[in-house]
Amino acid sequence: MIKSFQKREIYIRKVKPFIDKNIIKVFTGQRRVGKSYMLFQVMDILRKKGVKENQIIYINKELNEFAQLKDHNDLISYIEKKIIEKVNYYLFIDEVQEIENFEKGLDHFFAKRNIDIYCTGSNANMLSGELASVLSGRYIEIKIFGLSYKEFFEFHNLQDDEETFLKYMRYGGLPFLKNLLLEDQIVYDYLRNIYDAILFKDIVKRHAIRNVSFLERLVEFVCDNIGSILSAKKISDFLKSQKINISPNIVMDYLSFLEQAFFVYKLKRKQIRGKKIFEIGEKYYLEDMGLRHSISGYRQTDINKIFENIVFLHLLIAGYTVHVGKDKDREVDFICEKGGNIEYFQVAYLLSEKKTIEREFNNLLDINDNFPKTVISADKYIQGEYKGIKHINIREFLKNVTDK
Repeated sequence: MIKSFQKREIYIRKVKPFIDKNIIKVFTGQRRVGKSYMLFQVMDILRKKGVKENQIIYINKELNEFAQLKDHNDLISYIEKKIIEKVNYYLFIDEVQEIENFEKGLDHFFAKRNIDIYCTGSNANMLSGELASVLSGRYIEIKIFGLSYKEFFEFHNLQDDEETFLKYMRYGGLPFLKNLLLEDQIVYDYLRNIYDAILFKDIVKRHAIRNVSFLERLVEFVCDNIGSILSAKKISDFLKSQKINISPNIVMDYLSFLEQAFFVYKLKRKQIRGKKIFEIGEKYYLEDMGLRHSISGYRQTDINKIFENIVFLHLLIAGYTVHVGKDKDREVDFICEKGGNIEYFQVAYLLSEKKTIEREFNNLLDINDNFPKTVISADKYIQGEYKGIKHINIREFLKNVTDK
């Protein structure tokens, strides 16, 4: 199967060192962020290396032709008929979690050592549960995200300007949007269908949820409160005020289901002095702004939330481990760690007032260490730094931060 695609170099660089290595490569991420096309890109690399088509075995559990592969026994039987000894094969399985006990099938072929295995999954629990229990130490996870801002304007053949950035904020980064006219009705109709698929296939069906109405209300609440300190009790109390009586434990369960589907990310707070991780009062961010707007609408009044979410996603794409910074009564938007180094980031829309400037910069100035500290905003005319704190325009930041 040959597909046309636009290369995503960030992820190609991550998978290349593991091609032809005896380790299972697992691409994870929300539905429709481009995991399938990463499989096609790896296949293309293999073909260019001289691998023949009959050495490539491709299974897509979203296609009806593979509906008969219900469990690991079906999978093993199907593949065994396609392989012979002393020939190297490359196995690609799309949405592997749809095969019951898939980890046993992967373990079977991993042991053969002549099959290089790649698969995708839209549920994070398969890594902490199914895969970890059988294949611990024998797989590597490569997280796939929606398009970064730089990828967005390259995919859509747009110039890097304010209008393009507005489209990115408004419509998000799902790759298929490159095939659509970027207009509200067209894009949001498509995104609403993706949201329904995530909600019903990846959450309701997988977890046998009966109270779908509550789940939808919870999603709306999280969408309206991205970047705010939340707790299960706070959410439960709000819902009770809306005549919805749901216990904090059920709220926690449903939030975890949204996390497992990569629809939201939970960000814990970390003490700047002492490095303690707080177990309560997390923040939640969404994988895709376009999906958020298709649910709750795009509002200019939410611009600070949108900025913060976009920066958070970019930090994940760039390979950082991210926490919210907590220092006494002050808060830093993001503490980021990568390769043993730490960086601090504050995000604001515009620094037009003295009190706003003092608030955003003083939170960083009060941190008594030598790690880099940056304020990110949409201001056009930026001096470069303020009292030693770097100040950068958000578009420049999104273009220049890489995964290296």
